[in-house]
Amino acid sequence: MNVREAMKKQADVAMMLSRHVLSFPPKDSNVIFSPASINTAITMHAAGPGGDLVADEVLSFLRASSIDELKTVFRKLSSVVYADSSACGDPKITSANGLWIDKSLPVNNRKYKDLFENFFKAVYAPVDFRSKAEEVRIEVNSWVEHHTNNLIMDLLPPESVTDETEKIYANALYFKGAWERPFEKSYTKDQDFHLVNGTTVSVPFMTSYADQYVRAYDGFKVLRLPYRQASNDNKREFSMYFYLPDKKDGLDDLLEKMASTPGFLDSHIPSYRDEVSLCRD
Repeated sequence: MNVREAMKKQADVAMMLSRHVLSFPPKDSNVIFSPASINTAITMHAAGPGGDLVADEVLSFLRASSIDELKTVFRKLSSVVYADSSACGDPKITSANGLWIDKSLPVNNRKYKDLFENFFKAVYAPVDFRSKAEEVRIEVNSWVEHHTNNLIMDLLPPESVTDETEKIYANALYFKGAWERPFEKSYTKDQDFHLVNGTTVSVPFMTSYADQYVRAYDGFKVLRLPYRQASNDNKREFSMYFYLPDKKDGLDDLLEKMASTPGFLDSHIPSYRDEVSLCRD
């Protein structure tokens, strides 16, 4: 199995998910979501109790050849990407997984407890949804808050967990890093920001006059901002990427191009710094 090719397929799936998720919210809203978390939860579902009933649908959706391929991608992410080396100077990153399953289901709990705790490094918790649904909802919310440093609170709203709930698969992903080249606070100035509805609002723009990883492509530009990390970490590199359409109303077209072009992300990564007169994010 070619792990790199399997990872590339999941990057394409992430772009497809982005197009789907961003097509529903109002145009004047902000959206944050984690394709990696969705991938992890779906992989656990396919490998977990009753997963054989949805395996074909999962494999088709994630464009994977087998559950083993998905588990290989998960192993690569958890052992390399999500490995926390913050004590050595890398960004702080944690990924926590869990399955809350109704204890009345005819499931081999010993088998799946071993799989989830030892392979997925996950919580495996048989619970009583029938009479304690609200208590389980509070427990899951508390787990999410703890593993995201209290940044995600009340993930499951009231009445979202009922006596008919059978399973809850969860992934909590936390990341905190410092820029390799921090922005100077004194350079931050209010400027006009153009919204997709055609109006503008005044927002504080961080500004830098340093050389940047930036490149212009056909109809859009890409800016890469690396995070500071340990000098001896040669297995991975964390960066934030900004994709900016040339047209003020070009976001939908750019998103469509990103989602419909295989390998789009790998093909649009600035690899060297360029001198720029002004760089904002």
